[in-house]
Amino acid sequence: MHLNGHHPLDDAYRLYSSRAFAAAMRVLREPAAAEDVVQDVFISLWRNPSQFDPSRGSLPSYISMLARSRALDRWRSQAAHDAALEREARAQGPRERTTSPGADEPALERERSRQVMTALDSLPYSQREAVLLAFGRGLTAREIARVADIPLGTAKSRIRLGLQKARESLEAAAA
Repeated sequence: MHLNGHHPLDDAYRLYSSRAFAAAMRVLREPAAAEDVVQDVFISLWRNPSQFDPSRGSLPSYISMLARSRALDRWRSQAAHDAALEREARAQGPRERTTSPGADEPALERERSRQVMTALDSLPYSQREAVLLAFGRGLTAREIARVADIPLGTAKSRIRLGLQKARESLEAAAA
């Protein structure tokens, strides 16, 4: 399959890497992270070309789907890491007590953040993902539909239902 050191996936990379990069950027919004995803996608294809099944769609579509999926995995992993750091910071507590007015505001804000995360964790996966992409990444419903490969109406419904359930969960926690 190699001709003069040329691999068929070199052509795929040349033709479709910008498409994979665009798919990853829609999720991650960070060029370096999106570039890492593109590299992961093509290394994966190079190591295991049989993972692509032409009967299930075109190579460009497969590469875009793979890049979007890897980018979402990376974003979720980073979000989980950030949440763990926040939990650790809360567990350690403030390093020094202050008696200035409003000194309890950071503690109240951390408690509110914890309640919001708990409310989001209680949502079905698809709704949680839509809400996090909308508010955590600032994506529009149209962008979420494209990233998640779902109809626009479905994306809007997931955001609306997710927010409604999260709000109900927060109200129940406050009661």
